Amino acid sequence: MTPDEKLSLADKLYRTKYEPDPGHPHVTVDAASLKKAKTRKILKACPAGVYTKDPNDPEKVAVSHENCLECGTCRQAGADEGVEWKQPDGGKGVKYRYG
Repeated sequence: MTPDEKLSLADKLYRTKYEPDPGHPHVTVDAASLKKAKTRKILKACPAGVYTKDPNDPEKVAVSHENCLECGTCRQAGADEGVEWKQPDGGKGVKYRYG
């Protein structure tokens, strides 16, 4: 096993830096569409754990934009669940520290 394979998700996410764009999130979740969804694929599909159940209301999904790797997995897995992902404006979004 390589040293990188031994790292936790949090350690791997530390290798990225996110430059937020206040007031202009690049990921949004339509609560009504998500509530109608039979499954919540986005909770398991995102490799960075951006989407989690809201601890205050399990019917809602909390979105942690700062973890987003901009891989687009949620665009595929969550398209029918009310997830909208768009490319962040220039100079914003993920910036890799290593690699």
